[in-house]
Amino acid sequence: MNKHLIIVCIALVSVQGFSQDLNVFFSKADTFFNENVANGKVAYSKIYENQDALNSILKIAEGVSVSKADANNFQAFWINAYNISVIKGIIDNYPTNSPLDNDGFFDKTTYSLAGKNITLNDIEHKLLRGNFKDARFHFVLVCGAIGCPPLISEAYLPNTLNAQLDEQTKIAINGSFLIVNVKKKRVQASQIMEWYKEDFTMNNGSEIDFINKYRTEKLDSNFKLSYFPYDWKVNKQ
Repeated sequence: MNKHLIIVCIALVSVQGFSQDLNVFFSKADTFFNENVANGKVAYSKIYENQDALNSILKIAEGVSVSKADANNFQAFWINAYNISVIKGIIDNYPTNSPLDNDGFFDKTTYSLAGKNITLNDIEHKLLRGNFKDARFHFVLVCGAIGCPPLISEAYLPNTLNAQLDEQTKIAINGSFLIVNVKKKRVQASQIMEWYKEDFTMNNGSEIDFINKYRTEKLDSNFKLSYFPYDWKVNKQ
């Protein structure tokens, strides 16, 4: 067989292998979330008792290959990988009252994912926020605390990702992310909106403009915006 043909065949097999790994990852992640997440809360005690499924998913994730040029696969993989790694971090420190009770939870502890040893902060800020200007990430990356947006009981998938991002943003904006006082024309938002103001105003609009893009009952532009304290207690069932 021609040497060049052999190289091409090996490359194709390699690509197919990575693609299969990615599909298996999405499938197993979907099952894992379905079995261990309800009403936005995680069954940490159940996972702690039997960690086989969690460790199996992370082993698959270690060998996945994704490129930011393939935006939907890249984003879906890293969103799920982030959320699963948070769960792994809680389990590794179980029982714990808060992710913040564990030194370096977000900025020092690394996970072996897609050929990288990477922290949660680097997944969020370098791979996702750093490559894609999309404030909706803040409604799907779940940090293991009650103050985070709720974790959903399914995986984020490349072919449904945009709809899922929209849906979770709408749920948050029309739910616990905001406290609205119509009479006093005041709105309190999660501190996520304070910490990442630049993400919510990147399209030359205000935070109120972003809110109104997803909120059913629109707010007047003269509403006074403030922020309520973040609840860092662990999001356990």
